[in-house]
Amino acid sequence: MALRTLGPKAAAALDEELMSSGAFSIDQLMELAGLSVSQAMYALSPPSKSPRVLVACGPGNNGGDGLVAARHLHHFGYKPTKYFPKQTKNELYQRLRTQLEQLKVPFTDDFVSAMGKTDWVIDAIFGFSFSGEVREPFPAVIKALAESKVPVLAVDAPSSWNIDDGPPDDGPGKDYNPDALISLTAPKPLVKWFKGKHYVGGRFVGKEIADKYEFDIPPYEGGDQVVEVPLNGKL
Repeated sequence: MALRTLGPKAAAALDEELMSSGAFSIDQLMELAGLSVSQAMYALSPPSKSPRVLVACGPGNNGGDGLVAARHLHHFGYKPTKYFPKQTKNELYQRLRTQLEQLKVPFTDDFVSAMGKTDWVIDAIFGFSFSGEVREPFPAVIKALAESKVPVLAVDAPSSWNIDDGPPDDGPGKDYNPDALISLTAPKPLVKWFKGKHYVGGRFVGKEIADKYEFDIPPYEGGDQVVEVPLNGKL
């Protein structure tokens, strides 16, 4: 079967329902998303092969997923470094940062320099709610991602891509097509333009909700939180 996609409005409505009648908290959803991201990273390249991972985080929920992923990666045996330039005073994000600080996970302010010292990059800058222009300091970061030979795993969407229409026609993300993508809960329409290795993760939604929002739950195996999806989207 070909996995159906979930557009930005439906994805936002799904999140809202999960946090209301679904009784999930934002902490839970972020924890589950970050765990899926870290498992996708492990499936791509375990720490024995690629120990150094640079995690770039934006100021929204996608960045929170990246903060959680960095913690899990540390416990998986990686040596993560965090780039988190637009930090918020939100209490949840402060707790996530404190957890990383207690584990001695380093933070960097120089993304380009840090890219020269890493084996993989996780792009957790912008997610399905992104629209409009890329604001500072992220244009240079996305340009570096597009030009780098270091492999990149994008979280839910390659940053700067339009969720429905894929890569932008101009700007820093014009030529950005990362090596891997982890779609959270369900693929987004932009996967039509994606050319790399694709995973779906977020193993917590029931069939009733999936049917309501018209997306498919992939066949997860055992205790896995992610499933690799072929480029044609068929499983």
